[in-house]
Amino acid sequence: MLLSLLIFLPVLGALLVALTPKSAVAAQRGLAMATTLVVAVLSLVVWGTDDLESLSVAATWFTLPGTDVEVAYRLGVDGLSLLMVVLTGVLMPIVILSTSGHIKERVKEFMIWVLVMQMGMMGVFLSLDLILFYFFWEVGLVPLYFMVGIWGGQRRLYATLKFFLYTFAGSVVMLIAAIALIYRAGSTDVAAITDAMATLGAGETMGLFAAFTLAFAIKVPVLPFHTWLPDAHTEAPTSGSVILAGVLLKMGTYGLLRFSIAMFPAAAVAASPYMMGLGAIGIVYGAFLAMAQTDIKRLVACSSVSHLGYVVLGLFALTHVGLAGGLIQMVNHGLSTGLLFLLVGMVYERRHTRQLDQYGGIASVMPVFAIFWTIAVLSSVGLPGLNGFVGEYLILLGAFEAIPFWAVVGVTGVIFGAIYLLMATRKMLYGPVVHEENRALSDLNTREVALMVPVVALIVWIGVKPSYFMDRTEASIAQVVERIDRAREAQRVADLGTPAAAPAARGGETR
Repeated sequence: MLLSLLIFLPVLGALLVALTPKSAVAAQRGLAMATTLVVAVLSLVVWGTDDLESLSVAATWFTLPGTDVEVAYRLGVDGLSLLMVVLTGVLMPIVILSTSGHIKERVKEFMIWVLVMQMGMMGVFLSLDLILFYFFWEVGLVPLYFMVGIWGGQRRLYATLKFFLYTFAGSVVMLIAAIALIYRAGSTDVAAITDAMATLGAGETMGLFAAFTLAFAIKVPVLPFHTWLPDAHTEAPTSGSVILAGVLLKMGTYGLLRFSIAMFPAAAVAASPYMMGLGAIGIVYGAFLAMAQTDIKRLVACSSVSHLGYVVLGLFALTHVGLAGGLIQMVNHGLSTGLLFLLVGMVYERRHTRQLDQYGGIASVMPVFAIFWTIAVLSSVGLPGLNGFVGEYLILLGAFEAIPFWAVVGVTGVIFGAIYLLMATRKMLYGPVVHEENRALSDLNTREVALMVPVVALIVWIGVKPSYFMDRTEASIAQVVERIDRAREAQRVADLGTPAAAPAARGGETR
């Protein structure tokens, strides 16, 4: 019941918002805020539940025609999804509160789309049936198309078209792979499909792995599928960028972990060096992209390409440390980059420009803004004591254990990340106030400070006490690592078995 409430309370909230008069803007914001606050509390109740299996739900939805395959309304939460559920619950009230500053038209429609998106994202993280997962995957993507297309910037039509083409291509590939997977496994249950993968041949397994990984790589996005992200971020309204960076992109990394790695461990082992390479190159390439930007929002968008490269690098290291680092870094990126997008939106509402050369010296007129901006930047560059350090350190440690070369490449990204973020901070906050318009800027108000305090608290909490968050993921990560180890051992036995047959054929001759 609790997991169902996490998914469908946003739908109820959206229906209530839809019933309000168009002019009742305060009521629309209030209903959306109340809904997301209740969902946030329920997500914390899930976090506090010791026996997560007791929350599972399973009920037959329908049977596929002409077969005995049952599609079930099957929900569950474990260590792989728990952090994502809480992150989604906690961020959405902040998103709703942030809309007061920049969503002035069609407020009713915007609130409805935000709540529908929350339903889709929660459904993705809680679904344990493949068809149900795909349904929520599609539901979670549709609202962003309208949020960017209606409330976005001047190039919003270009950004939405690009977003649609990329994500639609990934969804089609995933759908084809899901149909093939259900046909071969004879079930839509994710756990049953995972067990059935051991009976498939290496070529078939690799093909299915490639299809799912492509779909998730586009969503992350992994290099070279990254080009839609900077445009979508830049043209999206502030709240849309926060949702995209905070949670929506994590649907891709979560999919890589839950499906590509946990479901196809043998194929993941074979693809590990290549995926680690894409992640490490993406770290450096994304940093170079960010260095070249003059638009501060586009700079933060390009930094997402770089920081999500760390997540891919850690996950496909396929070590316990790397997987743990990749999972906690999903949360870290959502908090740190989400905070940066909030701050960019706040200063844009005052100055109506995102060009770095139009700022300078604003720390003297907006000292509270400067404090929060500095915390967000230091979190993103991995300062010890803040959340970014924990994730990046574990990822690089796990990558070094797997393939040291890619770990070294990833370390350079830490340096480049510090360069472009600290340079942007210097240009934006410090030095003389060159433009007179900046002297009249007002500092953050109470509502804006209230938005960021819980995010900063989590950033510090994870940095100081990461074990509180990581301990809840340990058992599930250990299960994934066990599957990976079995796949490696099976491959080792197969490799040893082939040459061993040759001496036997020659009458027992040995070397």
